[in-house]
Amino acid sequence: MKKSIKLLAIIAATALVGGVAVAPASQAAKVKLCLALDTGGVDDHSFNAGAWAGAQASTVSTAEYLPSTSSADFAPNIKKFVDKKCQLIIGVGFAISGEIVKSAKLNPGIKYAVVDDQAWDHGDDGSVYPGSPVANVKGLTFSTDEAAFEAGYLAAGMSKTGKVATYGGAPYGTVTIFMDGFAKGVAYYNKKKNKSVKVLGWDPAKPAAGTFVGNFSDDNKALTISNGFEQQGADVILPVGGSLGLSYALASVKSKKSLTIWVDSDAYDLLPQIRSVLLSTVVKQIGNSVKSVAADVASNKFTNDSYVGTLANKGVSIAPYHDLSSRVPALLQSEVRKIGLDIAAGKLSVK
Repeated sequence: MKKSIKLLAIIAATALVGGVAVAPASQAAKVKLCLALDTGGVDDHSFNAGAWAGAQASTVSTAEYLPSTSSADFAPNIKKFVDKKCQLIIGVGFAISGEIVKSAKLNPGIKYAVVDDQAWDHGDDGSVYPGSPVANVKGLTFSTDEAAFEAGYLAAGMSKTGKVATYGGAPYGTVTIFMDGFAKGVAYYNKKKNKSVKVLGWDPAKPAAGTFVGNFSDDNKALTISNGFEQQGADVILPVGGSLGLSYALASVKSKKSLTIWVDSDAYDLLPQIRSVLLSTVVKQIGNSVKSVAADVASNKFTNDSYVGTLANKGVSIAPYHDLSSRVPALLQSEVRKIGLDIAAGKLSVK
């Protein structure tokens, strides 16, 4: 009798699909999620770290990653994941997109995603075919110019010298979108307040004249650029280059000449040593996008429609002012908050 009851319980706990017993969702095997990181390491305090945190937080997948010391590691790392039979391979960063697409076209049974790119088709020579999606690749993109617009307005309102600055690691669209939003936010402040705060390092109308390190690893050059901006009078600086801004932020902790606005992941908990100069962070909720695509794969709802993080869906945001909150005037805080709400509601365009 006991054996019969146990057998009935087992039958009740399973469903027959095409004659095959399938465990209920709670017992289903987790998706094997594999992250191919960009250069900078998993502890870059930026998008690699954000992607890995999201992968670890996913409740529907197991997660592992492979680091890259240079772009030469991208293809081999992806191939290792294919050989390990990963079900979802995510490339972290715009630079890895081409190799992700190549692998996806060779392995249509695997789902892929790319952080910070539309993941459009690429030719054999590396050329991109805009508007040509690949069936099994999802782009994880972010309208960071929306949150950066808030940061630009904030920086202009906090500046005592009338000069702020921004620079990037390399002139990728995923970098310059921060700089565009920042500069336009400063311009909006000037228009609203009848001021003339200047932006050093970037003019959306003259991108060829923008300031860039040239890569995402030369900390000394980044520090030189930041010091140069300080010498020109900039007292709020937005470096867009992963961990490149750390050397400058640490130096400004001692000099007290300028404040830092970080990017990608809120630096307050990641980098407690710079809290005294951390004004805010332009946040990309990369972890949420990673968890989202993993959930889609797990529920068989994956599509190649791009994920787009915005202020409206909380895919991007401006971080709290934390320890500097008391230094940001209440009126300025209110204005920045109102700008964010207006952008999210479609009342104010940053394009």
